[in-house]
Amino acid sequence: MQGGAASGNGLVFDCLRPILEGKAQRKKALKPLPPIDPQTVLACKQQNPSFGYPPATSESEPIRESDNSSSSTSSAAGAASLPAAPAVQNNTSARARPVLPASGTHPNIVFVLTDDLALNLVEYMPHVLEMESKGATFLNYFVTDSLCCPSRSSIFTGRFPHSTGVFKNQGPDGGYQAFVDHGNERNAFSEAFSQAGYRTAMLGKYLNGYEPEQHPPGPGWIEWDVAGNAYFQYNYALNENGKIDRHGRAPRDYLGDVLGELAVRFIKQSRGQPFLIEVATFSPHAPYTPAPRDRAAFPQLQAPRNPAYDAASHDAPSWLRRQPALTDADKQLIDRAFRKRAQSVLAVDKMIADLENAVASIGQEKNTYFIFSSDNGYHMGEYRLMPGKMTAFDSDIHVPLVITGPEVPAGLKIGEIAENIDLNPTLTSLAGLSPMPGVEGLNLVPLIQGHQAPDWRSAALVEHRGPRREPLDPDAPAVRSGNPPSYEALRTRTQLYVEYVNGDREYHDLVSDPWELDNTFRSLSSDQKKKLHRALSTLSSCHTAESCSSAPHR
Repeated sequence: MQGGAASGNGLVFDCLRPILEGKAQRKKALKPLPPIDPQTVLACKQQNPSFGYPPATSESEPIRESDNSSSSTSSAAGAASLPAAPAVQNNTSARARPVLPASGTHPNIVFVLTDDLALNLVEYMPHVLEMESKGATFLNYFVTDSLCCPSRSSIFTGRFPHSTGVFKNQGPDGGYQAFVDHGNERNAFSEAFSQAGYRTAMLGKYLNGYEPEQHPPGPGWIEWDVAGNAYFQYNYALNENGKIDRHGRAPRDYLGDVLGELAVRFIKQSRGQPFLIEVATFSPHAPYTPAPRDRAAFPQLQAPRNPAYDAASHDAPSWLRRQPALTDADKQLIDRAFRKRAQSVLAVDKMIADLENAVASIGQEKNTYFIFSSDNGYHMGEYRLMPGKMTAFDSDIHVPLVITGPEVPAGLKIGEIAENIDLNPTLTSLAGLSPMPGVEGLNLVPLIQGHQAPDWRSAALVEHRGPRREPLDPDAPAVRSGNPPSYEALRTRTQLYVEYVNGDREYHDLVSDPWELDNTFRSLSSDQKKKLHRALSTLSSCHTAESCSSAPHR
């Protein structure tokens, strides 16, 4: 139908693209999708990756979706209203898409996301420390859940787990399939960048449950080099733009290095056009595999013996109450694991340096933002717990966020509360793009430029569903590593408040109890308890950036 893209009768927008990309239809769609076997769709895409997408045109003629029916008054105008589709091959010219010039108006973004990297590993990463010296470091940056897939879903969409519907790594409320089934792919920041004409690349780990040999590249990514269960860093399959590339046990197959090489190549191929690249490493996730060259690093290194190490928490919640003291064997295991984790991040740090050099080689070092972070933290002996995550303690939810780039003052330390839901609106703002609909996070750009934010949020929300009982999940909790029941938590600059589904409550005054060892909830007044509960209830049901940043608790 002429002008169908605007009216809701668009063959491409309202039928073909939702089917091929596994997305829900636009709200304005007038006819429901026909039932089609997903295997048929996959077979079509494997046989002809261009099926259902608009033919290539001159890259000087941007092809966009238009909601203005008056713009489709001729067949030529109707053709120009077709959008660019996510590419599934290296040849990006095979897709008609907007092309933006590389300029100060459209900066490049390099986002390095690590897996299970706690704050205590940053000191072993000299290039990250250099980023801190020449850019902005967030002192109070938290994740929405100290578990991989819920956290990554929040990063992609800018939404809390209660809005993404992704609470676990597997099952109906977790993993890649839940992310897709809840329509989150169309809300990922990759879509906004691709539609704006950026070259986009997703490398490494996408979402738990993604199978390279079964699942297609995600929408919005021009370059797609994604692995599945590749935590060992060897003997893995990589989905490279729809083609499976298998890697073995040779030193050259070390995944961290392979991702770095692919990222460098993508950056150099992007000369003359702005780009967004996310490199999501599997390091330092268990089994903490270092690069071959780093296996002998830090031979005497031990896990930090901070005040929470091997310490019992006073009036702890029931799931933590009966933890035995660590044995000598426990401590040796923890030390060995920490040493391997420190070794494994050396390859990540080297990759950051390589990416910086690649950006400089195309003359874009003054027009590129570098962002370094982690999907969650990791405890190692704190509270007598064996290595793991999923708690509301700072060891698990408080992670690094470092940003460098144009107009970011050197050595800036930012104390405002930030969360991983803020990355989506921050990335789009850095690129000069409009905010995506439904985002619940805040734009961090004013903060990283050194401006004051008097009405900034006062609390971060953490949401967790447990206890976890998925034995095949790479994040399945080990014995005595901690497996709390479902909870919601409120983290301010000075307080941690947790409500567990079983009725337990936990409160730490971080001024007098910075290591979260003394649960003083029983000593709070009735008014204090009501105020905390009201603030947490407000946040746990919010669905807009305004409501999610205006909890009544200060």
